Amino acid sequence: MPAVTVLAAPMVPAAFKAADVSYGAIAPMLIVVAGALVGVLVEAFAPRRVRHTTQLALALVTLVAAFVVLVTVSTKATNRGGTLAQAVIIDGPSLFLQGAILLMSVLGVLTMAEKFGGQGSDAFTPMGAAVPGSAHEAAALRAGLATSEVFPLTLFAVVGMMLFPAAGDLLTMFVALEVLSLPLYLMCGLARRRRLLSQEASLKYFLLGAFSSAFFLFGAALMYGYAGSLNIADIATAVSGASANLEGLLLPGVVFVMVGLLFKVGAVPFHSWTPDVYQGAPTPVTGFMAACTKVAAFGAILRIVYVGIEANRWDWRGGIIAVAALTMVVGAVLSVTQTDVKRLLAYSSIAHAGFILVAVLSFDRTGVSGTLFYLVAYGFMTIAGFAIVSMVRQGGSEASHLSQWAGLGRNHPVVAGVFAFLLLAFAGIPLTSGFTAKFAAFSPAVAFGGTSGVALVVIGVLCSVITAFVYVRLIVLMYFTEAPAGEAVVAETASPYTTIAITVGTLVTLVLGVLPTQVLDLAERSSQFLLK
Repeated sequence: MPAVTVLAAPMVPAAFKAADVSYGAIAPMLIVVAGALVGVLVEAFAPRRVRHTTQLALALVTLVAAFVVLVTVSTKATNRGGTLAQAVIIDGPSLFLQGAILLMSVLGVLTMAEKFGGQGSDAFTPMGAAVPGSAHEAAALRAGLATSEVFPLTLFAVVGMMLFPAAGDLLTMFVALEVLSLPLYLMCGLARRRRLLSQEASLKYFLLGAFSSAFFLFGAALMYGYAGSLNIADIATAVSGASANLEGLLLPGVVFVMVGLLFKVGAVPFHSWTPDVYQGAPTPVTGFMAACTKVAAFGAILRIVYVGIEANRWDWRGGIIAVAALTMVVGAVLSVTQTDVKRLLAYSSIAHAGFILVAVLSFDRTGVSGTLFYLVAYGFMTIAGFAIVSMVRQGGSEASHLSQWAGLGRNHPVVAGVFAFLLLAFAGIPLTSGFTAKFAAFSPAVAFGGTSGVALVVIGVLCSVITAFVYVRLIVLMYFTEAPAGEAVVAETASPYTTIAITVGTLVTLVLGVLPTQVLDLAERSSQFLLK
């Protein structure tokens, strides 16, 4: 039989169609990207003696300019909706969260700039590449070197954080996840003191973060196989008109994607990195990461849950309910056993992630607004709290062990008083933002969450009582316990940078507890997601 030659049909190139770009919508992110790139150039070419000051000024100007553009330009109705072929969605939740990230980042950068009388930032090693304790590191310290590259790294992380809650498809969300994570991996390993612990934290965060990113990417591949698209709106359409032939891909895809996102917020059982990284990272980086990363990650969770996979929530809702309950219980109970103040705040952060998940699981617009408000309230009190932790010293190093905080209230009443107020806010005591935030998060769960929502609120209230015991115990230690002779704890005299960060964070915590109406109304107006 003669061979038959099959001629392939000539491939006709499809006409290239440029994506429509709404530059007003993405202008804040472009400004932050530009500032980060200029910061790289400053690091390469500016004289060493002016790098720290130049980088700090550049970072602050960039963040403030991005926030001003966000408020004046991006919020206009003509800039709302999808852009870049629906890869970026600018709507109420994304604008609200981007504004919160920018404001918190300003405070985070101010705390990173603190010198406490030295030549460079006090929290960061003068040379990240030097072996801890080596002669090379000592020479770098004598030469007055400063790790000023943390400022452009912070800006790059902020870009990813701003893109994360605004991502309109899973590929863009993955890119944002990596852009926000990679700079943080580096910054966690740059602590000036306890360098080995810092480098261990950086390595743990990197390895576990890469593992969780792989979960997210595999889940995105499964959801692409299910829906034929990575666009979140298209996935929602596919879920609503589900095909039985491909139904087996959906639930595993949802599970893997949620694993990647729940890792970033420190939810149980994906929380193991949190206490180690919070303890080992430079304290200003810990505060910045604890506040801003949680805001960005919960924004992405809201978009996935409320836009992409809401239609089949009865298939996966039970699993997330279990995660929320475990997160609250584990975070609250293990915080009781902690003897390191940063690890204590890390387990507190885990518990707060569980509280926020309670609002997310209400599946109502009020749950979205409650989540938005909680993220703002928690973020500002967290940055201020870690800024105070960076000030409290004993023997030249941070007073990390709880016993070292004994007598702080007598020696430094103002510092101890502000920290006690922030601890009460973490506990959710009335007249603080913590109380208002818990009420805003739990109310939708009771009203719309059904029996499981009420059960989660009961667990949340009990866990709040447990964490309140932990915070009150530390307050008692500061005010009613004598420090051992010759081991008095001191609070360093902060520069205006840290003073501004603590003052603003504390005032926001107070105002949102006494007069929260304006921010609650803004969160309510910003709680509507757009599909396209």
